[in-house]
Amino acid sequence: MTTELSTEEILEYAISLERRSVALYTDLASTARNDAMRKVFLGFAEEEMGHRKKLEDVLDGELKLGADVEVADMKISDYAVDVVLDASSSYQDILLFAMQQEQQAYRLYTDLSQRVSEPQFKALFVALAREEAKHRNRFELEYDEHVLTEN
Repeated sequence: MTTELSTEEILEYAISLERRSVALYTDLASTARNDAMRKVFLGFAEEEMGHRKKLEDVLDGELKLGADVEVADMKISDYAVDVVLDASSSYQDILLFAMQQEQQAYRLYTDLSQRVSEPQFKALFVALAREEAKHRNRFELEYDEHVLTEN
């Protein structure tokens, strides 16, 4: 038996995931080994707060769309093993973990866009998926520049 979720339940679930992403990136920033990494993670926490705000605005009856540009997927995170972060995690581990988190968020919003029937919500979830793809792409570029070139 399949249970249909209401649009409100879907939005609340997505908001809870964005809150977790904010906490994750804030935590990673607090344990970052250098200022550059700290700034990257704080920037992502801020962007995830923006996603949460968009979703909350939709829940409150407002609708804001954006991020209508397709983003290339370098597929680096598709071939990486699952990463668990701890105090000894390397920069490579952190980047792989972040790529995987962004890929999961991308998949979530893509799936949600296919499950809702209202065109404005489809457009919102597609826009959020594209933003998450941009985040993943930035981590992939960082990985390509600073990890792959060193190996």
